[in-house]
Order: sequence, then C-alpha cells, then structure tokens
Amino acid sequence: MAAGPCLLLLWAGRTVCAMQPGHRTSSPAVAAAATLDFGFVPAGTYDTSPHYEPGAIGALFQVVKAFLYVVQPNPFPQDLARKIAQQKFAEFQGEYQKPENVVLTLQTLHYEVGFIVAAAIGLIFVLLMPLVGLCFCMCRCCDNCGGEMHQRQKKNNDCKRGCFATFLFASSLIMSICVMSAYFANQHLTNQVRGTKKLVNSNFKDLKMLINNAPGQIDYLVNQYNTTKNKALSDLNNVGPLLGGRVQEQLAREVRPALDAVLNMAGAIRETKEALENVSVSVEVLKERTERLQANLTDTKANLSNTLADPACSQAQAAPTCNAIKNSLNNLNTNANFSGLPDVTEQLDRLKDIRKTDLTSLVQKGYAAFNNTPELVQNQTKNIESDVQTVLDSIGGNLSNFSRVSPVEHILSSATTLVTKSEAYVREYFPVVEQYDFYRWLGSLALCCMLILILLFFCLGLLCGSCGYDRQATPTTRGCISNTGGNFLMAGVGFSFIFSSLLMFVVVITFIAGGNVEKLVCEPFEDRSLFKVLDTPYLLNSQWRNYLSGFLFQNPNVNLTFQNVYSECKENKGIYSALQIENIFHLNELLNISKYIDDIEGKFENINLHFDNIILLDDTGKQALLNFGSTGIEEIDFDAFLSETSKSITKVDLLAFANELEASADKLPKGALGNALKGHANSIRTIHLQQVVPLEQSMTTLNQSIRVLQRSAEELAGKISSVIASIDAAQFLINNNASTVIIKESKRFADSIIGYFVQYIQWVKDSLSYEVAGCKPVSNLVDTALDVFLCSYVVDSVNAFWFGLGGATMFLIPAIIFAVKLAKFYRRMDTEDVYDDVEIVPMKNMENGNNSYHNEHLYGIHNPVMTSGMEQW
Repeated sequence: MAAGPCLLLLWAGRTVCAMQPGHRTSSPAVAAAATLDFGFVPAGTYDTSPHYEPGAIGALFQVVKAFLYVVQPNPFPQDLARKIAQQKFAEFQGEYQKPENVVLTLQTLHYEVGFIVAAAIGLIFVLLMPLVGLCFCMCRCCDNCGGEMHQRQKKNNDCKRGCFATFLFASSLIMSICVMSAYFANQHLTNQVRGTKKLVNSNFKDLKMLINNAPGQIDYLVNQYNTTKNKALSDLNNVGPLLGGRVQEQLAREVRPALDAVLNMAGAIRETKEALENVSVSVEVLKERTERLQANLTDTKANLSNTLADPACSQAQAAPTCNAIKNSLNNLNTNANFSGLPDVTEQLDRLKDIRKTDLTSLVQKGYAAFNNTPELVQNQTKNIESDVQTVLDSIGGNLSNFSRVSPVEHILSSATTLVTKSEAYVREYFPVVEQYDFYRWLGSLALCCMLILILLFFCLGLLCGSCGYDRQATPTTRGCISNTGGNFLMAGVGFSFIFSSLLMFVVVITFIAGGNVEKLVCEPFEDRSLFKVLDTPYLLNSQWRNYLSGFLFQNPNVNLTFQNVYSECKENKGIYSALQIENIFHLNELLNISKYIDDIEGKFENINLHFDNIILLDDTGKQALLNFGSTGIEEIDFDAFLSETSKSITKVDLLAFANELEASADKLPKGALGNALKGHANSIRTIHLQQVVPLEQSMTTLNQSIRVLQRSAEELAGKISSVIASIDAAQFLINNNASTVIIKESKRFADSIIGYFVQYIQWVKDSLSYEVAGCKPVSNLVDTALDVFLCSYVVDSVNAFWFGLGGATMFLIPAIIFAVKLAKFYRRMDTEDVYDDVEIVPMKNMENGNNSYHNEHLYGIHNPVMTSGMEQW
C-alpha cells in the first residue's frame, strides 16, 4: 500500500546527488544589528493522524500480547538479527556446516523455542486428532468406548450426569467466547481494511501538500530578502542620525563637558557682574542711610536731654530714673561705618566691558555646530547610499536565482509524478486487496461457522437432553427428546473430530506468522530497536557503512541513519535537515555573501568626513574668559566688607532701648514728664522701622554679594585656564582625531548593515532546516504502513483471530470427552440392568446370550416393574 510513496524521499535525494557537485562553504561573522521580523513561513496543516485506538477490542489485543509474552519473553535480538542479515542466504545454505552457522542456527532456535514448542503442540494436535477420531469410531463400532447401547445403573448416575453436563456447558461457554473473539477479530480486520482507503488518501493528500507548499515556502524565503534590503536602505537613508549620531555620541564625551564648563563660566561672569553691581549700590545706599540715621539719633538724644532737664527730674522720686536714662543716651549712635569700605567701581567697569561679549551666545553657537554633526555626515555620505544599494541589488539577484540554480523544481516535479503514479497504483489495486480480504473474511467466517456448528450441536444436545430427561424413565424407555439430545452431542463429537485438524492447522500457521511479526517487527518498531538494526554499518550493503546515505547520495560515509530521519520527520523538521542534504547540496555557497560583505565594508572604509566647520568657541569667547581672569576681583578686600556687614547698625537695639525708656517712664509719677518720655520711645521705634530695618536688608544683600564675589575669586585664573584647555582639547579632537572615531563608528555601522543580511541568511538556513517542506507526512506514512496498518490493523487482528480460534479448538478435547460421557445419559439404550425386588441382584438370562443382560424386546418387557432397589437408581 505504502511502498511507492515511501520511495519518494529516497529517489528525490538521489536526484539531488546526481545534479550537485561539491561546494566550498563560508560563514561570515554575525554583527550586532537590530533584530528583524521575517514573519512565519506559510505551512499547511496535515490531516493524517497515525494514531489508532482499537476501542473495546483493544482489551483482547492486550490479552493476546500478554500470551505472546509468555510464549516469547525474550527481548528483540538485535545482535542475532544483525548476524542473520549479514549472512548471505545462499552462502549460509552452502556453508551450513560451519561452526559459526551452526551456532547462529542454535541461537535462532533458542530465541524461537517458545514458538517452536507451541507450534509442535499444535502439529501434534493436527496429526493425532484424526487418528484418535478414527480409533474412537472403530472402537465404538466394536461396542467399546461407550458404543454399546447399554448403561449400567448406579447410585451416582445423577451426580455424574450433572457434572458432565456442567463441564460440557462450561467448555461450550469458553468455546463460545473464543469463537466470538475470533469472529470479532475477523470482522475488525475487514472493517479496518475497508477504512484504510481513507487513511491512504489522507497520506497522499499530505504528501501532495508537502510537495505543493514547498515552492511557495521557498519563494517566501527569497521574498523576505526585501525585508532585509528595505531595513538596510532605511538605515542608509538615515545615515546622518545613525552614523552621525554615533560619531557625535563618541565626541560628546569630551565636547559637551568642555562646552558646559564654558557655559558655566559665562554664568559665573554674569553672577560676578551682578554681585559687583549689588556691592556698589549697597555701599552707596548704606553710606547715605547711615548718615541720615546718625542725624536722627543725634536729634533724638538732644530732645531726650531737653526733656530730662525738666525740674520734675530733680525730684527725689524721679531723679534715679532720669539719671539712668541720661547715662544710656550715649548708646544712641550708629555702630557700622561704611564710608571706609574699598571702591569696586574699577572691577565693575572691567566686567561691563567683558559682558559686551555675549559668551553664552558663542557657546550656544558651539553647541549648534556640534549638534549639526548628523547633518554633516548625511551630506558627506550621499554617494555611499547608491553604492551600497548596488551591492544589495546584486545580493538580491543572486538569491532570486535560487529556484533556477537548485534542483528544487526538478525534484518537486519528479516527486509529484511519483506520488501521482503511486496514488493511481494504490487506487487501481485497492479493490483487489478488498476482494482478497473478502475471501479471507469468508474463509475465516467458515472456520468460525465450523465451531459454531459444533457448539450448536452441543447446546442443542444439552438443551434437549436436560429438558427431555425423565428421572422415572429407564435407559431403555427414555423419551425421544432426551434421545435426540444425546444424538446431538454425538454429532458434535463427530464434527469435532472432522474439523479440529483443519482448525488447528490454520491456528498454527497464523500463530507462527502473526506472533513472529509482532515480536520481530511491531515491538521493535515501537521501541525503535528495529531502526538500530537497520542502521548497523555494512548490514544492508557490505560496501556501504551507512546504507541510507549511500543509496541517496552515493556517499556512504555521511552519517545518515533511518532512526535520525524518522525522528526528525516525526518532529516535522524540514527535509533539508532530516536528510542532511547539506552534504550534497551546499546551500552555504548559494547564500555566501562574504564578497558582498567585503564590498560594503570597503565602501564605508572609504568614508572621508570633515568636521572643520565645527567651531566650539572662537577667539573672542576665549579672550572674554581671559579678560574675566584679569578683572582684579581677587584683589578686593573681602574681609573689610565682611567685617562691617557683621556689625549691627546701631550700638544698641533701638526697640529694646525704646521699651526700657517706656518702662522707665512708667516708674515716674504720672505727669508731663512720663508722657514726654513715652513719646520719645515711640519716635525711637519709628526710627528703627523706617531706617534700621532697610539698612539691615541692605547689609544682608551686601554680605551675600561679597560672598559670591569671594567664591568667584577663588582660583579664578586656574579655573579659566582649565576651561580654555578643555575647550581647546575638544576642538583638537574634532579637528585632528575625529577620523579615528569616524572609522570606528563607520565599521560598527557597516557591521549593523551586514548584520541584517547575516540574520537573513541564518533565518533562511533555520527555516530550511525546521519549517520548509516539513517531512511529517513521511513519518506519518511510515507510521501508517507499519504501526497502524500492519501492526494495529492486520497483526493485532490476525493474532486475536488465531488466539480465539485456537482456544476454541483446544477446548474441543474436554468438550468431546464430556459430550461422549453425557450422551450415555441422554440416549435410549437397547438393554438395561434388571434388579430383584428384594435382593436387588441382577437377573441372569443365559438363553439370550446377553451375559446377564435382559433383552426387553425378546421378553416383551417395555416397562419393567421397578422394585424398591430401583428407587435408589
């Protein structure tokens, strides 16, 4: 059934071998690149499911396998099978007497000893049953072996009859079960053979799908080159942001910190100028307001002195208070003196001149020029895109010739023809298979009918004998129904002797064939040990180490085994991987892009980028930085400023002084003096709020500005020198050392472009190995032919058939014995024992010569009088 399609793979492989010479392979290094998505290779869904569930009859199959295990418990003899296969049959016949051949024969007999013993028992049965039947028939004709129509009447006759009937019924029941098993196995085989057509069509459909889908899958692989090409062109179109961005990123490690330092210095210049302006303004404000405060305090002291000159202060009660107030008037003076602070006008004027140069704007121009690096790269690499695109078109043209260069189309065309012819062959001869199966089914049914006929006689004999049996009747007066039952039993015995040899002969033949196929083919196929034997070096061909690769590729040194091919096809891997076609069709040569890689790398190695237009900071900006260092800020006497700003505005806290003055006024007697002092206290508070508080704020601003200047002045020259040195180093890197960065990043960019094609090539190889032309239909075909059709459909059914048939045939022996014994109790006898009424002693009649038997026909006794002794019978 599956022989033709099974050769498809082998023949196709030989075609490849005939068409392809050897090729050199090369594998470029995989470069880092973005992962591309090539999608999924289109694949069909195979319909065949080579898995068979026998249903309820599976229990019978398991019982048969258990019986076969008892007959043959030895594992599959791999070594013995190899030795037998390696022996040429003709040589083995001619050199049989050689010791090694004798040993091999003994090993074979030892392995087959279970089958040999069982078959010997069956053959003995075949030979002896006709002889035993013949002897039994002749014996009965001589009135022996139960042939005489006389039954001795004994007390245990009822017990014997019941036991014989029970044993015969049990034997018939077991035989019936065995016959039913054989019948169902026979019917199961016929049903499965009829259903095999659907399974065969499904396998052919899957094979056609494999063949028809393969060109589309290969076209999909070739067409996915456009995905790689488009990605590469997209990167080339964006070479500025990609390559320029990478170059900029490398240069930015030194350029950006340098520009940031200049920008920070520009901020420091701005802060220094603002601080100097605050110092200048604050000093002037403090001078002016301090003088005004001193004048107001002087007036306040004069007014207080006039008030304290009042005669009321001379009174004894007010005099101590007034004297105390007079003694504190000297504290109403300013404490800080800002008129002696140094002048910062000169430094401020220098900074104003520096600020005329917009250093921040110059730095921003430097940033803008540096950030324009991608655009510079884009403009200077326009010719690269066209050159690389030409290379990419060449790669695509080479890949598009895959179908023409490779033997795929020829293989698929030939494979299609082979599958079509095989399918037509199967369709043509399948009706013949069904017809012969019908003959087999009819013959098997006839064998079952033989046993059914025997069982029918036994069952009718039991039924008639049991129903027609009369306990009161004597052996000579038994009824017609009982007598008919005995005749049926004897008829069953006769047919048993007639059919048993034929039945057992069929059982032996099918047992030897089916049992050995189960043990030597089905079980080894299930545990894959059969493949291990087939893959034995030099087994199938003494000149080939590996038969499969020698047959397919004419190269027996390729390690291609049946087990590997079957296992990989079982996993639905591609034929390219399963058959190791790379050994005869070198795909690497077709997909070799090393020369194109060299071209692409050469294009990028010739890139010549110029960054002369990038000016980070011009001379004007640098001069502004140098001028900032010579402004003289560090010469300012910061200690003098900090000393004065740390002092309080007045010698005494005016609010505290006003509160004490008001408290002193409360101690005085009520009158004009106390009210006047309270009025002076309010005036002092007003002076504090209106003059002292603003002065304190101005002092705080002055202090903060001085501290800013002090920080700016610390190592100012060194800072400026460092900033200028860093900006010069960054500019030098751009002007002189950028080529190194450009070469490095150009190589990385070229590697990323090449990496796309390396990804594509690897994806093509992986797809060919695991997805394109998945050979699951091939393993399905093997499973269908061996596991499903041969083992599950045929062998299991045949084994179940002989098991049932053999069991029923073997139970014919006890059935014959019990039927013969039981028939004696059912059939009408010609003579019987006659007993005396008292002594129960048999009467002798010597006249009729019947040896003490009484002939009822001679004496006309049809219903003898039964004495009390007869009741015991």
